Amino acid sequence: MSVLVYVENAEGKFKKSIFEAVSYAKAVANQLETNLVAISIGNVASSDLENLGKFGAEKVLNVTNDKLKTFVNQAYASVVAEAAKKESSTVVVLSNSFSGKGLAPRIGAKLEAAVADGAVDLPSTDGGKFIIKKTAFSNKAFAFVEMNSAIKVISLTPNSYKIEEVVGSANVEEFTSDIKDSDFKAIIKEIVRATDKVSLPDAELVVSAGRGLKGPENWGMIEELADLLGAATACSKPVSDADWRPHSEHVGQTGIAISPNLYIAIGISGAIQHLAGVSSSKVIVVINKDPEAPFFKVADYGIVGDAFEVVPKMIAAVKSLKANA
Repeated sequence: MSVLVYVENAEGKFKKSIFEAVSYAKAVANQLETNLVAISIGNVASSDLENLGKFGAEKVLNVTNDKLKTFVNQAYASVVAEAAKKESSTVVVLSNSFSGKGLAPRIGAKLEAAVADGAVDLPSTDGGKFIIKKTAFSNKAFAFVEMNSAIKVISLTPNSYKIEEVVGSANVEEFTSDIKDSDFKAIIKEIVRATDKVSLPDAELVVSAGRGLKGPENWGMIEELADLLGAATACSKPVSDADWRPHSEHVGQTGIAISPNLYIAIGISGAIQHLAGVSSSKVIVVINKDPEAPFFKVADYGIVGDAFEVVPKMIAAVKSLKANA
């Protein structure tokens, strides 16, 4: 018996959400009194694979195959499922990232396992039960799901679990999987990454703006504040629909769902569709000149004021703080 964690990489590098997933999987393994095995697909440096031992992985299965250089949902799911069978894994953990959302149900089907996506806490195992707390209704509520199957697949919401380091180094083993041609009926031909920006799903800090900015020409102060804070930039749906900002920055029910430690909403009224994608944020700060804006009802901190007056003052304050640090 073991716990298996899939550690996805972006161009050979692990993101913060992966270390969260490994730490979470290690805690689950401790609960079940078993060992933790990680599986990596793609070209990752041996030192980075061994480094996963610092977060609890005792062994890393390394899969290198020219056919798997680019992410392919069905093929990757087959490889992870095969590894789970080889390691007699009763729990498979993934990050609930873009690829994780596609992999989890496929792995579940291949292993005839129960699937819980969007987990935000460790499972409760009292009384022999296995209950997962997860997000529900577009992050507007939590659900407690009892998983009764012998094998369980859990995808962890990014930024919902702390990174925990332990003393250790993982043993790396090469793992060869029997890949079928049928797994490549649908493939991704190209992935274009914005390497100069903080990835929204992984961002701990997000500065977002809406129609209150009046036009794309006013986004300079949003980008400046985000750069000073080391934050990602985001926007509401009307803004992306108007082509003021790229659709890749749209957060909300029909956009990207995020759960940063800090979400700053500037000039966004807070329609329920937008809240559905950001309500998992640890702290929400709202800046809006309308005191009746719905966003203030869910905000941890609110500033009633004109964004064109408030944001420049925030930028000046951050610059002053950095200068005196």
